[in-house]
Amino acid sequence: MAQWSKPPSPRKLLAGTQRTGGKKGSKRHILVDGRGVPLSIVVTGANSHDVTQLEIVLDEIMIYRPDDIPQHLCADKGYAGEPAQKIIKEHYYVPHVKQRGEEIEEKKTNPNFKARRWVVEAAHSWFNRFRKLLVRYEKLVQSYEALLHLAAAIIAFRKIGLIYG
Repeated sequence: MAQWSKPPSPRKLLAGTQRTGGKKGSKRHILVDGRGVPLSIVVTGANSHDVTQLEIVLDEIMIYRPDDIPQHLCADKGYAGEPAQKIIKEHYYVPHVKQRGEEIEEKKTNPNFKARRWVVEAAHSWFNRFRKLLVRYEKLVQSYEALLHLAAAIIAFRKIGLIYG
């Protein structure tokens, strides 16, 4: 008698959306340049903290960085810990981790100071303008990541049009 193989569980196909904690859904972790152009996108479950995905996000950068120019990485308070600082330095970045109050005080004393924390939030907002991405209806992580990469390419194309006219 022939044995039939059991098809894979749908839970295994939905790796990025498994519920192991209290949250369901997915979270996108992005790395952007100074203008807000997406450089790296990683999709994980909603119950994963941002710091735990830092190394993966830094490894997934799609472009080559220049070696002769020091690269700076601006991050928020969540990345102030020693493990995150170590990962940032291992990837040859100069870490800049500021508290929210520090940027407000700097803005008061120096009127030409430009806060950098808003760039990532603006990039998330640009992703949310794509109605297909605002609510995730895709079951497979690969489909959702493909849509995110398409949106990132459109955002980068629009930014290049603004830069080079």
